[in-house]
Amino acid sequence: MTSAGSKQQYTADSITVLEGLSAVRKRPAMYIGSTDVRGLHHLVYEVVDNSIDEAMAGYCDKITVKVHLDNSVTVRDNGRGIPVDIHPKEGRPAVEVVMTILHAGGKFDSDTYKVSGGLHGVGVSCVNALSEYLEVTIDRDGYRYNQRYERGVPVKGVETIGESDKRGTTVRFRPDEEIFETNQFMYDVLKKRFEELSYLNSGLTIEFTDERTGDSDTFFAEGGIRQFVKDLNSGEGGIHSIIYGSGNGTGDQENIFVEYAIQYNAGYKENFLTFANNIRTKEGGTHLQGFKTALTRAINTYIQGSDLPKKLKVKLSGDDVREGLTGVISVKIPQPQFEGQTKTKLGNSEVAGLVAGLCYDHLMTFFGENPKDAKMVIEKAVDAARARDAARKAKDLVRRKGALGDNSLPGKLADCQSKDPAESELFIVEGDSAGGSAKQGRNPGTQAILPLRGKILNVEKTRFDRMLANKEIKAMITAMGAGVGEEDIDYDKMRYHKIVIMTDADVDGAHIRTLLLTFFFRQYPGLIEKGYLYIAQPPLYRAHSSKFEKFIKDDTELNAFLLNRIADDVVLHGGNGMTSTGAHLKELLKAIEAIQGKIAEVENINVSRDLFMTFLEYPVRLFPETFDHESENGFGTFLQDRGFSVCTEVEEDEIERRVWLVFEDQNGHRTRLGNEFFNSKLYKQPYIALDDIRKMFGGVSFKAVRKESETELSDIFAVLEYVLQEARKGLSIQRYKGLGEMNPEQLWVTTMNPENRILLQVTVEDAEDASDIFEQLMGDRVEPRREFIERNALSVNDLDI
Repeated sequence: MTSAGSKQQYTADSITVLEGLSAVRKRPAMYIGSTDVRGLHHLVYEVVDNSIDEAMAGYCDKITVKVHLDNSVTVRDNGRGIPVDIHPKEGRPAVEVVMTILHAGGKFDSDTYKVSGGLHGVGVSCVNALSEYLEVTIDRDGYRYNQRYERGVPVKGVETIGESDKRGTTVRFRPDEEIFETNQFMYDVLKKRFEELSYLNSGLTIEFTDERTGDSDTFFAEGGIRQFVKDLNSGEGGIHSIIYGSGNGTGDQENIFVEYAIQYNAGYKENFLTFANNIRTKEGGTHLQGFKTALTRAINTYIQGSDLPKKLKVKLSGDDVREGLTGVISVKIPQPQFEGQTKTKLGNSEVAGLVAGLCYDHLMTFFGENPKDAKMVIEKAVDAARARDAARKAKDLVRRKGALGDNSLPGKLADCQSKDPAESELFIVEGDSAGGSAKQGRNPGTQAILPLRGKILNVEKTRFDRMLANKEIKAMITAMGAGVGEEDIDYDKMRYHKIVIMTDADVDGAHIRTLLLTFFFRQYPGLIEKGYLYIAQPPLYRAHSSKFEKFIKDDTELNAFLLNRIADDVVLHGGNGMTSTGAHLKELLKAIEAIQGKIAEVENINVSRDLFMTFLEYPVRLFPETFDHESENGFGTFLQDRGFSVCTEVEEDEIERRVWLVFEDQNGHRTRLGNEFFNSKLYKQPYIALDDIRKMFGGVSFKAVRKESETELSDIFAVLEYVLQEARKGLSIQRYKGLGEMNPEQLWVTTMNPENRILLQVTVEDAEDASDIFEQLMGDRVEPRREFIERNALSVNDLDI
């Protein structure tokens, strides 16, 4: 639906003001949901949604999004451009009103936008308030205009910066580090959203580039949501042609547009995505309710009225007709009612009936015109009904035999003596060897042990009846005592209020832990909601000598232990006579570790260690705007002495002009960096840290003294390596591969004793995101897993094969 309406003028008169900007910086979560990584990404969505509104109104067909090295983001569209004329009520340029006043925007004027994703009009003004800076550039009416804001406050008026034959809006903003817990955007999260938007707006091109890693994707879906469903089913393969329908309401509902596409596949999982005005409604709502009603009714009506074989003439439930269904439903509605600003559930009551009627009519028409496809759909649903019935009978059978009752606990379970669930703990342990150690080392009063043999079934790919037939899964279900199946589980009957997953610290252990988490998330979500599920944290190292023994959780804790052990014995001397030992030396070594961490991050964006160390070693901090000046003062020579040359490259497009510094080593390898790199934490933090060390010690050459032994150290990393090597002297450090390598006493002391142990409680912050991750990592489609591995391969430090 791209109708622009009869009144197509978009001027300052279109901007309606409801109230002034206040309290956004004080209570940001009220406006964007949170200040964690979800809120951070929500800033991008708000800006992009404004461009999408222009696309839905028919004025924009291309959006470009770039994430820069300093974690600023640029969003550009070729829409009409935000108006810059003076607002009649506010007496300020309209763009400034939009950027600085809550509930101000064109979406309140029904002639400007028939439908809009940004419901409350707080989006871009909130982004502005929560950004260190925001710069907006507008091309319209033959000119280019620009205005800059810092933390929501204009630092200059709207300026005309030249003529332009383009049109559109460019917004660049950098989230405020004083507000957000993290400022690191995640490529995959943004990519998923932009891919969805391209499907939902056929004909729209979205170009997405991450300058931090060089990743780039272009999304264009001419087939719209039909292509969406086809791509979602690419791993499974659909069993019939895609069913598609669309239409508008009538009368008062003629401005409501509905479209849906569905296709069944050979799998068993339902994968149904819902959208309202391009916003993903993760919790569904009235549009989903209407479609479910239509689908169940249409299939049952067709069964009763057709000449299908007798074996297919069965009454089907909603669960039966949705098994193996992949679908997308999108509604566009002038006055949507969402739950909260983050828009997770559609509440318009009129939508349910409209969707139910439209979709029912379309489905009945499709089934009538495509009897072969209809028969495939019905066979799939009837098969699902039979499997569900078989699972119910299997469940009833094992219940009658007592296999799911308290009087028939699994033989491998070493139960605890206590009958009080609040103090009882069940440790699910990998393998009989570890199970034996755990049984001997536990507190039998409150701790039960259930060893599992091998890897349990992947329930993400398995039907319910097959899952119940698996011995290991049946043992867990029986031991917990709460029943099985969504309608039959009673968490009040749980025999333990702590279920602890205890697996080895290797690849196999991680895989088993993931399989168990999949089982609990899919079959016992309430157990996670109640806080009953935990993951044990067995130590990775045992450090011991003739005098003592210490168990250490991971590499970070090991380094901290080694540094603490030696810091008082080493005296570090700088070139200027400065000395460091004890607590001061520990702080120095932590700073060196932090610099080392930043170097690893920089290497992940293809900047070599040698080049980056050249930047850090140069005694003057580099600012891109003064680069030519620095070259005259020796930076060019400094680079040449270390095997690098540098030149500048200018990149211009229709909107901006960017200057890049191009560094080349002796092997011809080129590295191109913009000013964002030198304004980013990647460069600033390690430079400042190293510069502080230089100033404190008069350089980076040191002499270390321990027990009258002196060692010359040429740089800060040699200091760290020296200290760690000295700390290991006289110690034996054992790395545990599995729990079975620990004797019962060690396992009790390190992992099971409530006074010493560390347990991680499993929680779900976003059920929809968690579901997507389990589907990606454990589902039938191989492609998402391959992409996940490729994207995260460089982050792996130790791969235990």
